Amino acid sequence: MKKILLTLALVTTTLSASAQEVKQRIVEDGGTGPYKAIMKEEPSLAAHTVFVPQDLSAFGKKKQLPVLVWGNGACTNSPWEHYKFLNEIASYGFIVVATGFIPMDEQGYRGPMSTTEQQIESMDWVEAQNADPASPYYQKIDVKNIAVAGMSCGGLQTLYNCADPRIKTLMICNSGLFNQENAGQAVGGMPMPPKDKLKEIHSSIIYILGGESDIAYGNGMDDFHRISHVPACATNFPVGHGGTYREAHGGEFSVVALAWLQWQLQGDKKAAKMFVGKDCLLSTRDRWTIEKNELFEKLK
Repeated sequence: MKKILLTLALVTTTLSASAQEVKQRIVEDGGTGPYKAIMKEEPSLAAHTVFVPQDLSAFGKKKQLPVLVWGNGACTNSPWEHYKFLNEIASYGFIVVATGFIPMDEQGYRGPMSTTEQQIESMDWVEAQNADPASPYYQKIDVKNIAVAGMSCGGLQTLYNCADPRIKTLMICNSGLFNQENAGQAVGGMPMPPKDKLKEIHSSIIYILGGESDIAYGNGMDDFHRISHVPACATNFPVGHGGTYREAHGGEFSVVALAWLQWQLQGDKKAAKMFVGKDCLLSTRDRWTIEKNELFEKLK
């Protein structure tokens, strides 16, 4: 039985399958990309939310879905603050696996906190689905191109997991590791790896921060200035810690995040122009700034 509810111009669908409710929701208009996306639960992956193109027929061995694994702010076990941003990315031909329960309305999540292990579960799941002939994702996922990312606490979870060899690139949003002297500012339950954890990063990395008014600005920029062994950049858009995730289609943050993922996971040379060169497009985009380390311009 299929029941369609119109709520705040969003289409919410709840399907009953094998005596288990599988929730899914079309966010905004499905995103601005060429593959209209859907936000959904997957019964085989508890406590996670998946964003993926609605029609998977365009994907297969020759055109696969790169992966974005996402951790939420405040260690929240639901992507309720980021679903517009994540859905927008999925609409450009990505599968996004976010930590936590699907947000079916505009109410904030108030349950137990998420864990760092959930990002590992996300990577395990996409690998298993891609290899399972019974899965709708069989041979449709590009498991060699996985980005792990997160906002605030989710960024700390990402850095905690940074050594995982499956990671192709990292995206740290409104976040950065705490120094010993400001560790007391952290919310209880957040992962607190030391700054030495940065040495375990083996991939390219981008910091997307909210400018000097972002409470994570100091930590994030300190991280960036310590990273010299892998290509790294730090971008800033002066909107504070909350970013633009809840704006239509994720706002400005989705523009930069999408370009990064298209470049690093899809090899898109046009998207690379957002970051590469002295006069990169980001440096000319209103209110954005970018800093790069010495290895960055060698990044392919």
